[in-house]
Amino acid sequence: MVHLKNPAFRKPTKTISGVTPIAVMLKPRQCKHGACLYCPSLNVPQSYTPESPAVLRARMLDYDPYKQVRTRLKAFQVMKHPTSKIELIVMGGTFLEYPKSYQENFIKRCYDALNNKTSRTLEQAKKINESAMHRCIALCIETRPDVCGEKEIQRMLKFGATRVELGVQAIDDKIYKIVNRGHTVKDVIKATKLLRDNGFKIGYHIMPGLPGSNPKKDLQMFKELFANESFKPDQLKIYPCQVIKGSNLEKLYEQGKYKPYTEQQLIDLIIKMLRLVPEYCRVMRIMREIPPQYLIAGTLRIDLRKLIEKEIREKGIKLNEIRSREIGIMIREGKKIDKHLKLKIMSYQASNGKEYFLSVINKQNFLFALCRLRIKNKQAIIRELHVYGKSLSLGEKGQIQHTGLGKQLMQEAEKIAKNCGVKKLQVIAGIGARQYFYKLGYKLNEPYVSKELK
Repeated sequence: MVHLKNPAFRKPTKTISGVTPIAVMLKPRQCKHGACLYCPSLNVPQSYTPESPAVLRARMLDYDPYKQVRTRLKAFQVMKHPTSKIELIVMGGTFLEYPKSYQENFIKRCYDALNNKTSRTLEQAKKINESAMHRCIALCIETRPDVCGEKEIQRMLKFGATRVELGVQAIDDKIYKIVNRGHTVKDVIKATKLLRDNGFKIGYHIMPGLPGSNPKKDLQMFKELFANESFKPDQLKIYPCQVIKGSNLEKLYEQGKYKPYTEQQLIDLIIKMLRLVPEYCRVMRIMREIPPQYLIAGTLRIDLRKLIEKEIREKGIKLNEIRSREIGIMIREGKKIDKHLKLKIMSYQASNGKEYFLSVINKQNFLFALCRLRIKNKQAIIRELHVYGKSLSLGEKGQIQHTGLGKQLMQEAEKIAKNCGVKKLQVIAGIGARQYFYKLGYKLNEPYVSKELK
């Protein structure tokens, strides 16, 4: 198998899941609804601090998307990471609330940077990127649940977006009112359904420890995320509430009206949460990178996930969530890998449709590849196809990537769709991933690639 502890690499985990992520920060702009109680206002992108790593990089480049992408590409190349398969992540606020001209130019300049060529239009930039040296195979946009209607979704599809992260935080209208969130649980349900129906992969940001909650209530809400078919996200980021300098929560803390969870409370709670996460969901992050000088109260441990994972190993707790089973991470940890693979298909109801989660696993339940297929009213769309393992350059052969697992999953998904009476299968494909699907007989049918099933 591939050995990932290569001394030529710095931070091998950056590309261990099969893609090279590049975060691009928006210029500062206040949210229309005002500021959430926990959110700092420090003349940088909303919810960030002036010395957050991504903000430092963006500020030095005057928040220019082209320069940010080119700088990160060069940094990854210096670190010996492959840069042919890029996931762009737009960060720093509710992007879809910015002026439409800013949005379109921002995305176009990201593609221009990957292409190393300035195009006249966004469409031209996307076309060039289909066969560029640095291809955008996935594009993620963060937004609020109340800024995720039909018009916003059509705009994201035009940009080539494939994944959306919703700032859900909690699923309780009373807590939303206390923290001045500015939207409702109904908005979360509606946005989730629209995103799923249009083929997006859906991530939720969850924030345990908000004012108005407690560990018991947080756990109840977390259970609801996966018990209620109105939610069931594909990915999670768990960001415990912290008291940050420049936030209105700082005043409540100083008045003795708010107390964050202790480190041990958080560890105990998050372990209970992780045990509830089903095998179709990936916990992407635990904790935000807030520089210590901006933290008034709350845990200072940016590496809280490491502490949690250590306790999980010591107690012999088995997790089902994706990241704890990814083959690249298992290799990095020096696990002996059983090489006999099998296909597993599970299905579940979500947002008034049926989801099929196809995965390639071994008898250790290590995850090698996955496919997410949604079927609703004899309409079918593949929301994600992903082969795990260290990211390789396009055309480069490896032990996991580029060995035909993706093709096999696509064939299985086509069989399932056909058996469900589906005539045409659509795929939400990153611009730079389209060539892959063309080779499998799919044709461009903007904003998707599609194939007639015979």
